[in-house]
Amino acid sequence: MNNNNNIHENADPKDFESILDEGGISALQIRVVFISFLLMILDGFDITSMSFTAQRVSNELNIDPSNLGIIFSVTLAGMMLGAMFIAPYADKIGRRKMLIGSVFVIGVSMTLTGMTSSLWELIFLRAITGLGVGSMLANLTALTTEYTPTKYRSFSVAIVASGFPLGATLGGIIVAPTLPIYGWEGIFIGLGIVTLLMTVVVYFLVPESLQFLRTVGTDEALVKAKDLLLNMNKKSISAFPEAAKNQLPKASIRALLSPSLRTKTIQLWFTFFLVFVSMYFLMSWLPKLIIDSGLSEQTGVFSAVAFNGGGVIGTLCLGWFAANFGLTRLIGFFLVFAGALLFTFGELFEHFNLYFLLFIIGFFLQGAFVGLYSTSAKLYPTEVRATGIGWALGLGRFGAVVGPYVGGLFIAAGVTMQINFLIFSIPLLLAALMAWSLKIR
Repeated sequence: MNNNNNIHENADPKDFESILDEGGISALQIRVVFISFLLMILDGFDITSMSFTAQRVSNELNIDPSNLGIIFSVTLAGMMLGAMFIAPYADKIGRRKMLIGSVFVIGVSMTLTGMTSSLWELIFLRAITGLGVGSMLANLTALTTEYTPTKYRSFSVAIVASGFPLGATLGGIIVAPTLPIYGWEGIFIGLGIVTLLMTVVVYFLVPESLQFLRTVGTDEALVKAKDLLLNMNKKSISAFPEAAKNQLPKASIRALLSPSLRTKTIQLWFTFFLVFVSMYFLMSWLPKLIIDSGLSEQTGVFSAVAFNGGGVIGTLCLGWFAANFGLTRLIGFFLVFAGALLFTFGELFEHFNLYFLLFIIGFFLQGAFVGLYSTSAKLYPTEVRATGIGWALGLGRFGAVVGPYVGGLFIAAGVTMQINFLIFSIPLLLAALMAWSLKIR
């Protein structure tokens, strides 16, 4: 026992990535990834819950489509602001504290949403939910990246990120039978309670990021890091690597636009923006577009299930194949296929099943979108990772505000589903070119 301790204490200081790459994946690492996955599932359900209940909310609170578009947009605007201005604080206070605070805020706002009776209350609470989700998404990606060996990093990020479309898929399956019984209010209250319970899970079961502890560099942080390494059956260290303390840039927008990162950062922002425009148009308006086309409310809900179900499979496939084909190259291919399918949807709809088409579109579109999470995680070093992911998601989410709002205007003007799809295929084809030029494996 003493000999083992001496080996641990005398081990050379290493970069934590190198230490995590040695040996197998521990139970603690699996736990972190699994809880992150569960949180992402809840996020997917939380954000799409308004889409599933939009028709009921519109009818019962007398809210017209243009005002529904405002509700969708303020949620996404909150996500944008949360990712840009709240998530970066995780590079200063830690991933764990930010997660606990974010999950708690989401739980409270979701519960209160189920108790609202006016448009302005909905707008306010959905904006708060958006702030919480936006601040959490970037940190889940950073935490997953920092607890996963390099070999499995893209795939583990894909697994976690696949929770978002999976949550939306499960949400549709749950909402379809329960909405007539419990109403839209019951959906939001139930989601809020489950999210609050997850706050307790995060508090007790999610440790701080090893990489973040390295950037803190204090004796207390070193003790915590050594305990975590021991729990993961990894080699310990006697000191933090010297290079980790002062040589990397501070967590700020200036660091993201430093000469070594500027070009790829701007390319990443534009790619996220274009993909968000089209994807969140579909995620927000798909059920209503289906209903307005003359089909049933249940068909509208299950159309969203097909779209998001395809996203789950596409996300996992892209994460698995990225190591062999190049991450951003594969993202480019996925976006080309998604754009082409939307562009030709009017013609394809006459020959193929609706659910099948939406499943394939979701496969390519959401698979590519989640690939951008991995891209941002790989692009930035630990010291600015949450900031980099947060700003990419945040500026990208400006597209998520634009897409649903413009879509609401088109729908109110009577534009058909097929024409809407054709219009929103164009940003995806442009995004494919941007992703290809990033050249990140």
